[in-house]
Amino acid sequence: MFETPAQFPVMGLSVHLLDNYDRWLGTRLKQKTGGHVVTLNAEMVMQAECNEALAEAIRKAELVIPDGAGVILYLLIHGQRQRRCPGIELAESLLRQAAQLGESGSVFFYGGAPGIAQQAAEVWQQQLPELAIAGIANGYLSPEQEQELKATLQKQQPSLILVGLGVPRQELWIAQNRHLCPHATWIGVGGSFDIWAGIKSRAPVWLRDNHLEWLYRLYQEPWRWRRMMALPQFALKAIGHRLA
Repeated sequence: MFETPAQFPVMGLSVHLLDNYDRWLGTRLKQKTGGHVVTLNAEMVMQAECNEALAEAIRKAELVIPDGAGVILYLLIHGQRQRRCPGIELAESLLRQAAQLGESGSVFFYGGAPGIAQQAAEVWQQQLPELAIAGIANGYLSPEQEQELKATLQKQQPSLILVGLGVPRQELWIAQNRHLCPHATWIGVGGSFDIWAGIKSRAPVWLRDNHLEWLYRLYQEPWRWRRMMALPQFALKAIGHRLA
């Protein structure tokens, strides 16, 4: 029997509260009862306020984890102490658990610029020779190529599907296509392929530990500053909700 995760409302959405997300998902991965995993952060919450399709995809996900520092802050000021669970680290844990399952834990890498998912998959294959890779596709497919991808997924039935298309595209794509592999664990991994492929790097540990990974990302990608404005907006709303 699966532990039923408790839920806590975050501005019209819900975050699942667990002591060990890795173990809970690993069990579902092994038993092939996975589902959609959303790694929720403040930016995604703010996007969902004006994108009902995104909000609905999040609500229907089997697991919504508190990825961003803003969500952790929201939970804290509402009396919920919860450890942050970075999506990239959860995906890495799932890859290691999938490797232990051999062929029954096959993985599909989808997303990123041409060649990036391939490089990321090769890095993981070197680290985990027993990892069964069901397929790889970049995130810049023509409509015809995307139809071929869907047919491949339906035929291969991988156990773990990593989708790196960015928010909100990856969440919407998973919600629309998860029926193709109903027993798989689907997770949007954002720019994780770039990091695994060595194109970009994660923030130093001391920044991560102090919930400032977003600042390092802004340093790497200054063009994101407009999107980062969602963070102070979210913080103000979080305080407003608490005062209300």
